[in-house]
Amino acid sequence: MQSFLSNGHSIAFLDEGEGPPILLIHGFGSSAKVNWVNPGWVDTLVKAGHRVIALDNRGHGQSDKPHDVAAYRVAALAEDARNLLRHLGITRADVMGYSMGARISTFLALAHPEMVKSLILGGLGYGIVTGIGPWEPVVAALETDDPDGITDPTGQMFRKFADQTKSDRVALAACMKATRQPISADDLATIRLPVLIAVGERDELAGSAADLAAIIPGAEVLDIPKRDHMLAVGDKVYKAGVLAFLEKRGLH
Repeated sequence: MQSFLSNGHSIAFLDEGEGPPILLIHGFGSSAKVNWVNPGWVDTLVKAGHRVIALDNRGHGQSDKPHDVAAYRVAALAEDARNLLRHLGITRADVMGYSMGARISTFLALAHPEMVKSLILGGLGYGIVTGIGPWEPVVAALETDDPDGITDPTGQMFRKFADQTKSDRVALAACMKATRQPISADDLATIRLPVLIAVGERDELAGSAADLAAIIPGAEVLDIPKRDHMLAVGDKVYKAGVLAFLEKRGLH
């Protein structure tokens, strides 16, 4: 992966393929490789004729991992994404985020709508308004030195994921504390972009995709059958729906 400096932090990214650019922003505890390369997204989009850019959010993957909670404000993470596009000389791109990445993508679209051609929100529905949680058990699970003592199932899930990906748990805990900032329904109603909301039918974390779509003018919903929050990421229905969404709007 390549890297660049964004507001003093080294941010790792990949840049593959040619064609209309699409920026991919991964979820909490993940990375560009885990969220987008391994499940086949980068390959799928490159083969469909896109230039695919995907970054490791600060605190994740090969990017810098500060331990200061203030470093993980969602607006700061969105600025990393914007700075990456500017670094690459890209003035406008389709943007797809998953879970926390969907929240970051929405912040980017609200702050810099001129840079976002379309917005694809994966793994996050009405929870973007209400906030998803409670997250205290997840923070506790990340910070504990005794993983066998974790009893909260969501905490267990994220701790297992963090250990599997050999993540910096202190950085992730700081990120979790800072990035749960909800976005108001009034702000979401101002979005004037093509929007697709893709959520697994068994996703108990995301909140309702239909309820979120009712707020954003013209937003479309893609239900991913029989998938929960973790398993929806690489689903073939998700991929096909995104490609159809891009193609239908002349964004392909």
